[in-house]
Amino acid sequence: MLISRLKKILSIIGLYLITMPQANAAISFPSINIGMQSASTPQEFTQGIQILILLTILTLAPSIIVMTTAFIRIVIVLSLTRQAIGTASLPPNQVIVGLALILTFFVMTPTFTKINETAYQPYMKNIITQQQALDNAIVPLRDFMFKQTHEEELALFVKLSKIQKPKSKVDVPTYVLIPSFVLSELKTAFKIGFVIFLPFLVIDLVVASVLVSMGMMFLPPTTIAMPFKLIMFVMVDGWYLVIKSLVEGFVS
Repeated sequence: MLISRLKKILSIIGLYLITMPQANAAISFPSINIGMQSASTPQEFTQGIQILILLTILTLAPSIIVMTTAFIRIVIVLSLTRQAIGTASLPPNQVIVGLALILTFFVMTPTFTKINETAYQPYMKNIITQQQALDNAIVPLRDFMFKQTHEEELALFVKLSKIQKPKSKVDVPTYVLIPSFVLSELKTAFKIGFVIFLPFLVIDLVVASVLVSMGMMFLPPTTIAMPFKLIMFVMVDGWYLVIKSLVEGFVS
């Protein structure tokens, strides 16, 4: 009985191996041809330039998102908070960046909503042109950046660009506004980081003084201070206070 079953199984496998090449030969795959042709009309040349610009924008999209949104301040403050506690790799970088992205989308939701209502949806419905959509999309983003940009940084880049003094916000070019916004965000982020560092610095000084007075000069103070930092941070609900301050700094 067992031998007959093995014969049947082997015969089925052999039949499959014989018919498999024929079945594969019947399968046809589409051919893909990639090439370049010379543009015979100005319209074709313009379309090629537009495609090139679009691919460039898609490549630079992550940098644009980082440099024109709340991500800069949030990720720096979260990183400084981790360093102040003394845990070099906890939370890991993936968690810090992920949390910064989530908070960035939360803060930027009103701005993105305005862009969708005034630029994307009208363009998709063929109400406005592509150029009008781009002009409408940049307005909410400029309003957000103006609210977070300091006058000193804006005046610096206006002077460096050697343009006439703008009479209003509309007269400020976007290429001047973006570096002013980035510099202002860096300045604000490090100010917040300094405030966060102060209580942890006090703990380090107290622990170091106690160790020196006890004659334990060779014992690293950071090893003893870290549990006290963690206890203090948990007791005051540190992450809640940090994230609350960050979000309120953009909303207000």
